Amino acid sequence: MKIVGDSEHFQQPYDNDDEYVSRTGFKKESEEAQALGMRLVALSKSQLDKMELDEFLYDAILKSKVIKQKTEAYRRHLQYIGKLMRGFDHEPIEAALDKVLNKNNNEAAQLQIFEKMRERLLANGDTEIQALLDENPQLDRQKLRQLIRQANKELAKGPESKSAKELFKYLRSEITG
Repeated sequence: MKIVGDSEHFQQPYDNDDEYVSRTGFKKESEEAQALGMRLVALSKSQLDKMELDEFLYDAILKSKVIKQKTEAYRRHLQYIGKLMRGFDHEPIEAALDKVLNKNNNEAAQLQIFEKMRERLLANGDTEIQALLDENPQLDRQKLRQLIRQANKELAKGPESKSAKELFKYLRSEITG
């Protein structure tokens, strides 16, 4: 005996299709692709050059920088970028994006480390030079002492010091992190 509420009667042709994407699922994928495209549009040209993007996608992203933001044309162009993004695998693009963004964060952290190192050298003098030379024997003690001495003299006269900047550049160029 067949019951009217039996599941056989209510099956749809796509119920057994694993590759079927509902309209809601398709919209969600499209929105995710467009969001990733917007993250790419926010990057600078030099950051985009570091990523390996398809030439059509790369050109579309560069064109978006010419279009005025908060206009209908810009919104449509972002949708076009989202449409282009749907044709690509998002994982390698997201990985490259994370790598580019994280690299900048690492560079900023390195600059802060060198800033603090310079400040300690200017404040503590010879004791800090010895500690730095123990960690980095490739540095020139005489050059460090000369730059620190000149920087302290210049800082006593005014707020800016050319030698302090030279010290920072020297530390950054000689110490590899």
